[in-house]
Amino acid sequence: MFGRLPLDEQLNGLRSVLSQNEILTDVMARAATLELPGWYLTAGCLFQTVWNVVTDRPPTNGIKDYDVFYFDGSDPSWEAEDAVIKAGQEVFTGLPAEVEIRNEARVHLWYEQKFGNPCPPHESTETAIDCFAATTCCLGVRLESDRGWRVYAPHGLSDVFNLVVRPNSVLAPREVYEAKAARWKEEWPELTVLPWPN
Repeated sequence: MFGRLPLDEQLNGLRSVLSQNEILTDVMARAATLELPGWYLTAGCLFQTVWNVVTDRPPTNGIKDYDVFYFDGSDPSWEAEDAVIKAGQEVFTGLPAEVEIRNEARVHLWYEQKFGNPCPPHESTETAIDCFAATTCCLGVRLESDRGWRVYAPHGLSDVFNLVVRPNSVLAPREVYEAKAARWKEEWPELTVLPWPN
């Protein structure tokens, strides 16, 4: 439906669709109060809300958590990130969903141990979003007091609305993409999953 519209209409469609997920809009409003540098609500909670609405499912169907990314390179210690996580736990108290907060300035410190290949240090939250396993996932939204919704979508929104999962070989290994895609396809069988490039 929205996937073939001009980009400005796709953005309006995205706001309209995401607003149907009341947990998501609540998370976004509460996250804004934390005033984290370069923050976005990102990842599965966004594109999965779109998939749910497009396929006539409840907006929160299959969403396991809500990811808030921020970027603070001034102190990439675990202690500093943990203090933000604890502040977030208070802000998000009472929500019927898990909210995960992560400082993307720290990712290179643990990524290789978890996924087996090194991650160069990110320069911003946007460069972290650029590295998601599928281009469809590369999406971030935040509330800004002076301009309303800020949307970061480096690959556009057409694939998101058209239920296309496209690999992004920038950082994540093939097995991560394929495992995620298989899990999503089980929950949303309408998806078209494109193969990893040879």
